[in-house]
Amino acid sequence: NERFARNLRLGLFNLIRRTPEVSIGSIAVQRFGAFLRELSVPTNFNIMAVRPLRGNCLIVCEPALIFGVIDTLYGGTGKFQTRIEGRDFSATEHRVIARLIKVVAEEYKKAWKGIYPIDLEYQRSEMQPQFANVATPSEVVICTAFQLEIGEVAGAVHFCMPYATLEPIRDVLYSSTQGDSMEVDRRWVNVLTQEIQAVEITMVAELARTRATVEQLLAMKKGDFIELDRAPRIQASVDGVPMFECQYGTHNAKYAIRIEKSLRGFDLDWMGERHGN
Repeated sequence: NERFARNLRLGLFNLIRRTPEVSIGSIAVQRFGAFLRELSVPTNFNIMAVRPLRGNCLIVCEPALIFGVIDTLYGGTGKFQTRIEGRDFSATEHRVIARLIKVVAEEYKKAWKGIYPIDLEYQRSEMQPQFANVATPSEVVICTAFQLEIGEVAGAVHFCMPYATLEPIRDVLYSSTQGDSMEVDRRWVNVLTQEIQAVEITMVAELARTRATVEQLLAMKKGDFIELDRAPRIQASVDGVPMFECQYGTHNAKYAIRIEKSLRGFDLDWMGERHGN
């Protein structure tokens, strides 16, 4: 992130011939729905494909920043501000946005070069969050904000990357054995490590399953019994992904499941230490 902030400062200078102030804002690991709710609308959502990884990310530019860039490009001092409520961006504004996003994406690519070579490929732009669907509302995303000041105008560029997109290269991101050419942004990695543990998830343990015909289903009524064959071991899943093999029973006078085996390669020793097994 520090590298990107430096690169972006130079890239924007080459675009607007004025040196902006660029600082790293908040870094958060949260659900995608929560990220969208924090943004004021309407705003500029840019959907970008993350190559060669799978999935898309978001580059979000606040309107104040866009109009600050426009004002500066056309000879202004960065003081001009306007509002876009009730209208889309004009054709001229869209052209400026495209140039701005090109600079942001190119500098982001340079910042990642020493970690893992990626390319952000522009897909489309939206103004309303319901159309900026790079993830489901419950999916975990990594969000980074960069605060920019151009003259007297301040605005932010937000990056929103689905965790599922980065998961295939998580070993690269977490590795501490990389050389100078593979230097990892430790602040970003540390925040990711700490905050992802606080993200709320829904775990589902399916106790039993049975089969029925449509005829049987339509004939069911209040008071009927459905016989179930409960397996000795059940699976606990998160978002449909099996995580643990468990045994069903009671604990502290409540129904409970006890984890017997990890299905995703997790080390269960830390769970025993923290939760008393």
